[in-house]
Amino acid sequence: MQYKSVQGVDVPEIGLGTYRLYGKECKRVVSEAIGLGYRHIDTAQVYKNEQEVGDAIYSSGVDREDFFVTTKLWHTNLDHDNVLQTTEDSLKALRTPYIDLLLIHWPNGQYPLEQTLEAMMTLKDQGKALSIGVSNFPMSLTKKVVEDLRIPIFTNQVEFHPFMGQFDLLEYSYDNDFLVTAYSPLAQGKVMENELLKSIGAEYGKTAAQVSLRWLIEQENVIAIPKASSIEHMRDNIDIFDFELSDEHFETIDGLEKNKRLVNPTFAPDWEN
Repeated sequence: MQYKSVQGVDVPEIGLGTYRLYGKECKRVVSEAIGLGYRHIDTAQVYKNEQEVGDAIYSSGVDREDFFVTTKLWHTNLDHDNVLQTTEDSLKALRTPYIDLLLIHWPNGQYPLEQTLEAMMTLKDQGKALSIGVSNFPMSLTKKVVEDLRIPIFTNQVEFHPFMGQFDLLEYSYDNDFLVTAYSPLAQGKVMENELLKSIGAEYGKTAAQVSLRWLIEQENVIAIPKASSIEHMRDNIDIFDFELSDEHFETIDGLEKNKRLVNPTFAPDWEN
């Protein structure tokens, strides 16, 4: 495994996303991932699997300090007191005294952002959230947090894959010392169907999925959290550190259309703002 460093913290470049993993299957998948060497696990309050994630980590025999665990506040839990209470619930479910990274899952204009972040900073001061950040924040809101409210976010977790670019955000992250975390980095399986990505992969003896993940992590400040449920896919997703894309291949993937947004719920923000 390789790492990216930001704000003095090392984070595995590839983590395990756990969206839509439940119950015994979730515990099995996380346990198998840990056995393969995964140490970066991403969950969320709305995933309803924090307990299974926590059980897998707790029973793995690996020191808690060796893991980087992220959870996310659901967009209806952003009231100041709700942030504090639901994070305590998450800590209890995860069987841990602290979360490495606590994120606002989606922005919600019904709750003053200042109050949400104030509560998160309280949790950080208490050592219950070592770092804080945001997810699904468009540029305008990201700038509000960083520049107007002067909160040092650790990451903005966003949809990012060969068909959905985040280059403006990435450029902004360089100047403001935060990571861009790519969720749905395999475009919900669509990269596997792309002939260009498959042909590039064939030149390296790799799959289209591995090429896509490699394209992401070869970018400065980018880490990725692919979700997988089979041990074969989990193994493939971390078997990407033995090759590098040529400049030509990298630029070819850069040149793919980058407007295929796959995650766009009714409560999503104005992406263009």
